[in-house]
Amino acid sequence: MPNTNSNQSNESVLYCLYARKSSEDDERQAMSIDSQIKEMTDLAQKEGIVIKEVRKESHSAKTSGQRPVFKTLIEDITNGEFNGILTWAPDRLSRNAGDLGMLVDLMDQGKLVQIKTFSQNFSNNPNEKFLLMILCSQAKLENDQKGINVKRGIRAKCEMGWRPGMPPLGYFNRTFNGIKDIQIDPERGHIITEMFERAKRGDSGRKIKKWFEEIKFTNRPGTKVSLSQIYLMLNNHFYYGTFEYPIGGGNFYKGAHKPLTTKETFDEVRKQLTLPFKKAKWGSKTFTFKELFLCASCGASIIGEDKFRKRKIQDPVYHIYYHCTKRKDETCPEPYLTEEKLIKSLNQYIHFLYMIQPQKIRYSEKLKMSIDNYKKARESILLTQDINPDEKPIDFRDYSKHIFKNGDVEEKREIVKAVSGSEMLFIHNKNITSKFN
Repeated sequence: MPNTNSNQSNESVLYCLYARKSSEDDERQAMSIDSQIKEMTDLAQKEGIVIKEVRKESHSAKTSGQRPVFKTLIEDITNGEFNGILTWAPDRLSRNAGDLGMLVDLMDQGKLVQIKTFSQNFSNNPNEKFLLMILCSQAKLENDQKGINVKRGIRAKCEMGWRPGMPPLGYFNRTFNGIKDIQIDPERGHIITEMFERAKRGDSGRKIKKWFEEIKFTNRPGTKVSLSQIYLMLNNHFYYGTFEYPIGGGNFYKGAHKPLTTKETFDEVRKQLTLPFKKAKWGSKTFTFKELFLCASCGASIIGEDKFRKRKIQDPVYHIYYHCTKRKDETCPEPYLTEEKLIKSLNQYIHFLYMIQPQKIRYSEKLKMSIDNYKKARESILLTQDINPDEKPIDFRDYSKHIFKNGDVEEKREIVKAVSGSEMLFIHNKNITSKFN
C-alpha cells in the first residue's frame, strides 16, 4: 500500500480537482462527474485540503492528447499554477501510456508534488510512482482486451452468418426467446425483390425511384428513398445472401438470412449498372461548363456527365453531356445536350450579343490580356504569309471560336463569365438563352 502520509502538508499543495467520464461503453458504469466532485470535495473538507480549482471533462482517456481540459491542466502544472491533483481514481487521469508518461515526468521534475485519489496518495516516491503506473497500465490493458474481445465476438457472429448492426431496407432485426436473427420485412421485402427484377429488365434508377413514389414506398422512418440509395441497394451483396464486414474490408461472409434476390439476378443488374469505362472518383473529373448555366425550365444547376454511347457495330463513342440536376423538379423536361452542341449554341449566342448589345460583354483584365496575346500571335502568323493583318481584322467572336476549339478549361469558362454578365445564362431546348421560363 502507498504511504498515506504525504511528505508535504496539505496547505503547501495547490490542488486542482479533476473529474472525468466519457460516454463510451467501457465507462458507462463509472461514477458520474457530479458524484466524483461531491465525493472528493467531501474528502477535501474532511482532510483539510484546499481545492484551488475544479475542472471536469467528458472525453475518453484511451488515446493520448485527445482531452483539451487535461492538456490545459498539464500546462498549468508545468507553469506552476498547481502542484497537486485531486481525482476519484487513477484511471480518471490516464488510460494510455502517453498521458501517464507526462504525469510521471512532472513528478520527476518536482512540479507535480502529489496525486490524491479517494483511497490512495501518489507522490515523487519510486514505489508510489511505480504503483501509479501499474494502476493506469491496468486500465489500459482492460481497454485493449475489451477491444480485442469485441472484435473477436463480431468476427464469430459474422462467421455464423449474422451481420452486425442494422440490416438494409427489406429486413429487420428480431429477438425471439433470447436469440437474435434477421428476418424479411413483410411490408418491404417483396418490393426489394421486384426492384431487382425491374433493374434486370433495364429500368434505370430514376425509373425505379418514380415507381417507389407511386406505390408510396419509403424508408423505415417514412422518408423517401433517394436515387443514390437505390443504386447502393442494387450493389448490396446482402440481398442475395452474402455480406461484407466491415464495409471495404474485403471480408465476405455467407449470410444466414433469407435472400431477396438471386446471385444471377444481382450479377446481371450489376453488369447493366457498370459503365464501359473505368469510373473516376466522384468530383475528380473536370467538366468545362459545369455549373456555369441554369436550367430554363426549373432553375436548377446544369452539370456535366460523360458516357460511352453504344453502337451496334462499331466501338462505343465517348461523349460529354450537360443536363439539369433536377433537384428542384424531378420531372424537369429539359433534354441532355452534348458539349459540341453547347459550344455551337454558345458561339451563336455570342454572335447575337456582339451584334445587338456588345456593351454587355464584361472584359476582365485576364480576358483582355488573353485577347491581346491572341491578336499578336495571329498578326505574326499573317505577316509570315505576307498578309496584312489590317485586311483581316478580328473581334471577340473570332477569339471565342478560337478558344472553344483550342483553349484550355479556364479560358473557356472566362468567355462564358464575360457574356453572362452579372447573371447566369440558361439552357432551354439545347440552346443558350438569357431568360428563365
